[in-house]
Amino acid sequence: MSQKPVILLTNDDGIQSPGLWAAAEALSDIGYVEVVAPREQQSGMGRSLPVASEGRIYKEKINVCGKSWTVYAVDGTPAQAVQHGLLELIDRLPALVVAGINYGENVGNSVTISGTVGAAMEAASFGIPALAISQQMPVEKHHSYDQEDFSAGAHFARFFGRWLIQNERPDDVDVIKVEVPENATPETPWRVARLSRRRVFWPTRPERTLLSDIGRLGYEFKADPARAEPDSDVYAVLKDGVVAVTPLSLDMTSRTDLFRLWQMMQSR
Repeated sequence: MSQKPVILLTNDDGIQSPGLWAAAEALSDIGYVEVVAPREQQSGMGRSLPVASEGRIYKEKINVCGKSWTVYAVDGTPAQAVQHGLLELIDRLPALVVAGINYGENVGNSVTISGTVGAAMEAASFGIPALAISQQMPVEKHHSYDQEDFSAGAHFARFFGRWLIQNERPDDVDVIKVEVPENATPETPWRVARLSRRRVFWPTRPERTLLSDIGRLGYEFKADPARAEPDSDVYAVLKDGVVAVTPLSLDMTSRTDLFRLWQMMQSR
């Protein structure tokens, strides 16, 4: 066990998610998997670190495919689960942090909302290679624990997880984001794609009589993938039905000419 690379596995769907356990089983082929995940559903948390989180950690036993796993359920967000894992629960630096497999795709400009991507970004801020992996499915299943076929997502989690462990990443690649289309198989083609600037999931107006009533925002899929950038993750997954592999950077600086921007700001 001490010879195998350590992989910290987390998610934003919660410790009971079948997607998490599909990833755990797949990644156990390439490393020693430590599961540290939110105790409850934490979708949409991004990289948030709420001060209200109590940080209680519950050590649990879960059976996966006939094997007993000791896991840690954290009272906190995905990013906080990563922090607790690194600071308290793992005795050596992981070779890799994986977030997923998420129920529902994380494509386009909504990735900053995603707890899956947020957890990977948090790991990357510690200098650890990170993989965020999601699988497309209907909106009504995003917050469910339905028994889905995660064999394709598990295959690509293992494939790209192994690549990250065995290879040096290019400069400015902090996170690899993988999006698996609905009905994909391990044989589905994949391609490297940019992050689309388009929004795919749009908020829906709360239905209530008084503003003081409970009024939770929802969201719906509302996009035409064919109009997305042809080299983007939205086009790859939702139009062409291939796996999209997107490199993400912690550097969110605009790619504009900074000197030219300074000049423009100096003008009167």
